[in-house]
Amino acid sequence: MSVLVLVLAVSAACCLGFGFVLQQNAAQQAPRGDFLSPRLLLDLVKVPSWLGGIALMVVGMGLGAAALGQGQLSLVEPLLATNLLFALALSRRRTRQSLGRQGWAGLALLAGGVTAFIMAGQPRSGAAVADPLRMWLIIGAMGGLALLLTMRAKRNRLSSGPVLLALAAGLLYGVQDALTRISGDRFAVSGMGGLLTSWQPYAVLLIGVTGLILVQSAFETAPLRKSLPALTAAQPLAGIICGVGFLGDRLHMDTGALAWQAAGLAAIVSGIVALGMHPAMPRGTVIPAGVPVPALQGAVSR
Repeated sequence: MSVLVLVLAVSAACCLGFGFVLQQNAAQQAPRGDFLSPRLLLDLVKVPSWLGGIALMVVGMGLGAAALGQGQLSLVEPLLATNLLFALALSRRRTRQSLGRQGWAGLALLAGGVTAFIMAGQPRSGAAVADPLRMWLIIGAMGGLALLLTMRAKRNRLSSGPVLLALAAGLLYGVQDALTRISGDRFAVSGMGGLLTSWQPYAVLLIGVTGLILVQSAFETAPLRKSLPALTAAQPLAGIICGVGFLGDRLHMDTGALAWQAAGLAAIVSGIVALGMHPAMPRGTVIPAGVPVPALQGAVSR
């Protein structure tokens, strides 16, 4: 594994983790009538802390794109999942909550899972699948599942809704990472002219805005500990499926390697859940629908 890819991916995870904490702190004060509406972004854009979180997210996405330009999607995605460690670090600084057994166990599971998956799979580049049907089937399956999760979330807004929205956003972000990789390759071959005449960069933008609305709606209706683990777990799984499915990423496929890869992914998901449910993670404030929030209203009025 290239040291450059490691530095870029972990730096991206740091920016994303810090950004998610700032975004959730602002989004939980948004009017409940903005749920799953573009108005949510229009309201939040007037809140300085949310803009700071978005700025960190944009930087993180840029660093992630640079990492994808240097390494395989199946390698970068598990590293990006460590954003939860940085989110927990910022939350601990605010709450002064010790890690305890749960925190250390989650840290060990996440770090060990990432290491096991990369060491066993040894992701490497291969020829992208020439048949576009496979790409569209995978993207369609991810998008369709995200749509079903979103529809279900609308009916269970204050119970399982935030988790379902976070899962949907994670699936879309995994597809977005795959299309970002394709866009980078096209730019390297054909320059800006070739990039702008292809559909992938516009799909990246559309998925980014859609995912942002889903994530902020999840942050709006539930504490970070309920939404961020689902988001963080779904994105690398979707990204790895896209990488192996149509980008040509190659993993070791013998029985022993597959067993270690499966164990690594299971450990990653378990570590994410343990860290996401840690007491240091913000619990948020549950506010009934229709009740105005002075802090956000003041920011919006200004």
